[in-house]
Amino acid sequence: MQLPNLLKTPSLLQKIQWVINPVRFMENADQQYPDIFTAEGIGFGDNVVFVNHPQAIKEILTNDKKKFFAVAEANRIAKPLVGEYSVFLLEGDLHKQRRQLVMPAFHGEQMQGYGQRICSLTEKALSQLPLEQPFLARNLTQEISLQIILQVIFGLHEVEKLQKFNHLLLQMLNLFQSPLTSSVFFFSFLQKDLGTWSPWGKFLRDREQVDILIYAEINERRQQPDTKRVDILSMLMSARDDAGQPMTDQELRDHLITLIIAGYETTASAIAWGLYWIHQKPLVREKLLQELDTLGDFPDPMSIYRLPYLTAVCNETLRIHPVLMFSLPRVVQEPVELLGHPLQPGTLLLPSIYLVHQREDLYPQPKQFKPERFVESKFSHYEFLPFGGGVRRCIGEALALFQMKLVLATVLSRYQLALVDRQPERPQRRGFTLAPANGVKMVITGQSAREKPLVNMTTTSVF
Repeated sequence: MQLPNLLKTPSLLQKIQWVINPVRFMENADQQYPDIFTAEGIGFGDNVVFVNHPQAIKEILTNDKKKFFAVAEANRIAKPLVGEYSVFLLEGDLHKQRRQLVMPAFHGEQMQGYGQRICSLTEKALSQLPLEQPFLARNLTQEISLQIILQVIFGLHEVEKLQKFNHLLLQMLNLFQSPLTSSVFFFSFLQKDLGTWSPWGKFLRDREQVDILIYAEINERRQQPDTKRVDILSMLMSARDDAGQPMTDQELRDHLITLIIAGYETTASAIAWGLYWIHQKPLVREKLLQELDTLGDFPDPMSIYRLPYLTAVCNETLRIHPVLMFSLPRVVQEPVELLGHPLQPGTLLLPSIYLVHQREDLYPQPKQFKPERFVESKFSHYEFLPFGGGVRRCIGEALALFQMKLVLATVLSRYQLALVDRQPERPQRRGFTLAPANGVKMVITGQSAREKPLVNMTTTSVF
């Protein structure tokens, strides 16, 4: 089978480069073959065709089930973490049905109810940091993101339960915080249980402890149903499929873990990148503060969410440092031509989010942080796609953006922060995502001039 622009590097070396430094791997390949190139043996099958031309991506994402099929099989690498029934691994009607069950939790009145909780959790996490002592912004955003997940998705509020979940989830998820430890997912020979001292053995035991807590919580909810609960776990437990059947315990577990993985790592990294760039660019920070001041005291969270310059800053953050490197792979269904290259059925295509966001013809000086891009221009869903696209677009996009905007706004309105290290941060693999390599080291230098919290923390929320 003839493939477009096949990289000449030996396949094993390609895989090592992809695991250790995916950004450099993609950029080097793109320099050789702009728009489209074929990598070999990097973990999705024998060969995978990277595509980063907007028109080609549009054709791929708008022809699902016809010329191109969104293949969840390519996500099998994540199965040990998310489980068999994760929406990452479901296809066809079952995938569509499960998405429809979850979608209401991320829209409308539910989202508005999350706003107060997000702001109050952010304020609480910040208040526990000492002044003038360095901290890693990504650790802070991890803490905030995980607490939002535990309270919004799980609906946990009892201190003891929160502490147990928090400890065990962090213990499991932080195992794969570097390219080296992440490699166990890409090289099957490393997936050996050699006891608690081995990375895979420790992962299996940590996963078991997390599962015990999740199944215990599900069982408790089944024994003591409460129709007034509005957290996402309760909504999933009350949902019924077309045959009137509820989800099994394992299905619930897999959906919850998927939401945790998708929401925790990605959102924490995106907010940390936002804090980095806002404090790298004093004029950006000043414009944001001026915009926030126009809202007065105790603005509605949705008013914060709609702020145009804050939206532009978040979009530019997600453009220059997308947490997700690519959209879900698609498989060619029938002979087709893409960018002048003939493709045969079975060819695996990978729409590259990172490379699209770095295109000079779309974003002049792409390495520069310029929120004004998103004020002066509008970009299509095939030019700016931080959450993927098509039928497999990230289901938690709305909540992620809502959380990102509210956390950044709360931090800026309440505290004065500064970067400790002026050296540029760089993206590094963290599991299946990209995160700031050094964690964004910062320090709180004082409180802001604003005397009151951004939103009324005493307002009764839906929780």
